[in-house]
Parts: sequence; structure tokens; C-alpha cells
Amino acid sequence: MQQLFSLFAVYITIFLFGMTVMRTGLINLSQDRLKITLMKMTNTPFKGLIVGTVVTAILQSSSAVIVLTVGLVAASYLTFKQSIGIILGTNIGTSFTAEIIAFNITSAVIPLLIIGVLLLMMKKHVAYCIGCVSFGLGCIFIAMQGLEKLALPISSIPTAHNFLQLTNENNLIAVGVGTILAALIQSSTATTAIAMGFMSDQVLALPAGIGIILGANIGTCFTAFLASIGSARSAKLVAFAHIWLNIIGVLVFFPFIGWLSSISESLTTIPNLQLAHAGTIFNIISSLAVLPFVGLFTKFVTKLHGKAV
Repeated sequence: MQQLFSLFAVYITIFLFGMTVMRTGLINLSQDRLKITLMKMTNTPFKGLIVGTVVTAILQSSSAVIVLTVGLVAASYLTFKQSIGIILGTNIGTSFTAEIIAFNITSAVIPLLIIGVLLLMMKKHVAYCIGCVSFGLGCIFIAMQGLEKLALPISSIPTAHNFLQLTNENNLIAVGVGTILAALIQSSTATTAIAMGFMSDQVLALPAGIGIILGANIGTCFTAFLASIGSARSAKLVAFAHIWLNIIGVLVFFPFIGWLSSISESLTTIPNLQLAHAGTIFNIISSLAVLPFVGLFTKFVTKLHGKAV
């Protein structure tokens, strides 16, 4: 049992390492252009949503974009109201990452790693960055394979089996699991990957998997909250806005997990893709629903957590 959980921790570490390496390559390719884009092209909530979506899809990390946004608001480069559109966009952009890892292409792992290593040895900046992306993606797929192979052995352990059964029977517990996991490992994507690993062997039911990714949306707010500690009041409001947006989204969608599950199952028969599609649908609908009420939401957070900014 100890060996299984040690391997589980190793694969999670490989996954997070792969995400970090890939993100490093993508950030270095874009350099400071992303920060400039955030500052200059977010004057309306809709533009903020589009920019937040694109930047998050490029950086492959909603937490990184939120932390960057907190910093820009703290430095007065962005207003608190501008940050709301960006936050809504990050929730959509992070869905692209889930869609990518859902395509767990076994045959591509070795070529991705080899190409990545070869490009990393080159002196050209662009080649090095592409090498980071390729190698990081290879590590992610290796981790996904490992998590899938461990799903059945772990589920055969009585304690784990009982817990998984409880999670499958109670979506509220699934949301709690997703929240705690994402807060601990500070990655909603890694939490989604874990859920996908257990779903691939039908150890975890789709509604429970959806509950976990809903919870992961809340848990990932912990990173932004930590980044806001010691910052200006406006920066703290960004973190609170991020928390409230995700909590409200989960509360609204929780009763419709069954509906979301049915829609996802009608789109594909592949469990991993079903979960990825469910997350994408949830994030798009919840973000677009809030967009017309950004002004009201800004006033709500400001009144609840601090003076007007």
C-alpha cells in the first residue's frame, strides 16, 4: 500500500514538473508581451475575458495569470474592475489544458521527450523554448499513464475503495475532495488529471469527477489568496473576487451535475474527454453568465471586503 501511494506521489510530481517546464517554455516565448497585453487590452469586461482566456491558454495556468493580475492591480497598472473580466477568462482558458491532457496519446510520449531533449540542447532561444514545451508535454503524458495504471490497484485497497464509493454516491463529498486536493497541490489541472486517472478504469463515476473539478475551481483560489497577502487593498479584492466567482459558480451548477454529465456523455464515449468537456461547458457558461453583471459584482465584493477602489 505504501509503495502504491509513493508511486502516486511520484506521478503527481512528474505531472507538476511537466506543467512547470512547459509553462516556462511558453512564458519565455511570449516574454513581456503577455503582461503588456493584460495592461492595454482589458479596458472592458468582454476584452478582459478574451485576454484572460488567451493568456491562460498560453501559460497553461490560471493561478499564474491570477497572481500576475494581483501584482498588476497592486501596482495600479490595472483597476479592480478590469481584473474581473480577466478572472472570468482564466476559468475558460484553464479548460484548454484539461482538453489537452485528456488526449492521452501513448505513442507520442517518447517522440515528445526525444524532440524536447534535442531542442533543449540547442542555443537558439526559440528552439529551447519549444523544447521545454515538448519535454513538458511528454512528462505530462507519462504522468497521466502512471495515474491511470495506479487507479485499479489503489481502488482495491479497502480504505480507498470505501472512500471512492462514498465519493461516487455523494457529489458534495466529491466537491470537497476537489477543493482540498487543489488547495494542497495548488493546481486545478493536476486535480483534474487525478480524476481522469481514476475515471479511465471506471473507478470514479462521471458525476463524481465533475464534482471534483467543481471543487478544484474553489481550491485553486488559495494560490491567489496567498499572493494577495501583504498587498494593497485592491489586490486583496482581486483574490476575494476570484473566490466568490468560483463559489457562486459551483453553488449554481451543483444541482445540475446530472445534466452536465448527460451532455458530456452525449458528446463522447471517452471518460477523460467527457470530464474535460464537462469542465469546459461549466466554465464557459458560468463566466458568460456573470459578464453582463461585472459592475454589480464589483460593487458587491467592494462593499463586502473593503472600500471602493
